[in-house]
Amino acid sequence: MEKFLSCDWGTSSFRLRVVELNGTKVIAGENDSPGIAKVFELWKMAGQPEALRFPFYLEPVRQSIGSIQKKLNCSLDGFPLVISGMACSTLGMIDLPYKEVPFYADGSDLITKAFAATDDFKHDIIFISGARTESDVMRGEETQLVGCVPGKEEQLFIFPGTHSKHVTVKEGKAVAIKTYMTGEFFALLSTNSVLSASIERPVDSKPGNKKAFEAGVKESLHSNLLHSSFKIRTNDLFHNFSREENFHYLSGLLIGTEMRELAGTAGSITLVTNSQLHAHYELAFDLIMENPGALKFQDADEAIVKGQSKIWNRLVKQKLFSDGI
Repeated sequence: MEKFLSCDWGTSSFRLRVVELNGTKVIAGENDSPGIAKVFELWKMAGQPEALRFPFYLEPVRQSIGSIQKKLNCSLDGFPLVISGMACSTLGMIDLPYKEVPFYADGSDLITKAFAATDDFKHDIIFISGARTESDVMRGEETQLVGCVPGKEEQLFIFPGTHSKHVTVKEGKAVAIKTYMTGEFFALLSTNSVLSASIERPVDSKPGNKKAFEAGVKESLHSNLLHSSFKIRTNDLFHNFSREENFHYLSGLLIGTEMRELAGTAGSITLVTNSQLHAHYELAFDLIMENPGALKFQDADEAIVKGQSKIWNRLVKQKLFSDGI
């Protein structure tokens, strides 16, 4: 098999790509389907029996595959489908147990589950489960970690997002997970709190935005978040920052609160993210760390397809697919 379908299905996002196994080059993609949380909401509203849950969730995947086929003007039948993220959670298509840490960062002992292609859905499906500690969990980031190819030295990998994850790797094994609700707190405070009246999403880049972000990061280093977040309100009242600048001030405040625990961290640190968050985390890192400029970077989209490809190839070598699933 020369190509596979890569599905990264998160709580609020969905990405499906056609990927070449050799070199993990993305041929085409689709991201218009809803995230798992929305599909779960629709599933509950539909009131269907549990036996129909799997095909219900499979429908948006089928539609996205159809959209890509139209773009490419060719059939994708027979291409295996690899799914990671929240699709195998209590909110998703199936509920797979988490792999407990430590686990090998090359993905060799992650939990997977396979479903054979049918006449109705002509794709073998592989689900990749998440990982857990005694007090924390992640789904999706473990597959990105596999795609980052961690070394033997101690490393910290940061996966920003709605629930940002910090994963510690030692001697080739992931040994710790810490979750920071950075993105979700930003959404709640900027849209559903009294602070929302003092915040506006910027429509373009202005010099004052960076200044406001830096002010937020610096404030986070010495102030209690429950107090400093109210400055969003007074920044507006006292005309310290515009409402657009307040957007960046809040971002700096929350990212700074997440990153400040890293001061003095030994070992290398790699940020696994997209271009949208890259600059913000890099700037916060440079303001907080004693060794600015030492942060390494890995593209999150590249990491997910590489991780899925490695896990798929491992399963093939184990002859899981030699005679079908």
